[in-house]
Amino acid sequence: MIRPATDAAPATEAVPPQGGGGRDTVIELIGVERTFDTEPPVHALRGVDLTVRRGEHLSIVGPSGSGKSTLLNTLGLLDRPTAGSYRLDGVETTTLGDLERTALRGSRIGFVFQSFHLLPYRTVDENVMLAEAYRRPRPGRGRGSRTERARQALERVGVGHRSGFRPDRLSGGERQRVAIARALMGDPALLLCDEPTGNLDSENTLSVLELFDDLCAQGMTLVLITHDEAVSRRAGQRVRITDGGLTLETT
Repeated sequence: MIRPATDAAPATEAVPPQGGGGRDTVIELIGVERTFDTEPPVHALRGVDLTVRRGEHLSIVGPSGSGKSTLLNTLGLLDRPTAGSYRLDGVETTTLGDLERTALRGSRIGFVFQSFHLLPYRTVDENVMLAEAYRRPRPGRGRGSRTERARQALERVGVGHRSGFRPDRLSGGERQRVAIARALMGDPALLLCDEPTGNLDSENTLSVLELFDDLCAQGMTLVLITHDEAVSRRAGQRVRITDGGLTLETT
């Protein structure tokens, strides 16, 4: 269930906030505000209520300046809300210190960006393994198993046959799949995607969107931020952000 709270519009449905999302809730924002202390103050997020459950695919759409980047940074624990509550996979994040937030982000969130951020002088396997270069090893996921787990991640996203290649020998769609494999290395609760098809042609966009469908079918929770209406309609749920407030799209 996804429940942004804001003023209703003809093509949207306002959903009242509720607390206590339960163990199947990955994201729960309640009354989240983000105000930047400028002159005059900038109210980037206004009373945002949002729940995303495990295995759901949510797209967030909106024009430039609507608050998408601020919401992305908040969801990714890169910024703190000025007010309100944000629970990630059952953990209240607003009361955590910086080191605790960093650890939670590293263990629960995988990031996928418009630019693939792959190192050109490293193989795709090495690029995927870099996801754990600065992360404390978790039980059963030590450094000795990284090579095998990287290859499994590449297989999972359909580019296992590119193992050993460097990124400059891959198509744009293949490079984005490698970036997604890297994001999956930590077995995250949430895959947070910022304009993931922005640098892809229509054929590769479709290929990546089909991969997202497959990942959600496997139980991955996916939040995709985009300005592309066609990409956003692929998601099972869609919200629109306007002037820092969310509405749930029902069409």
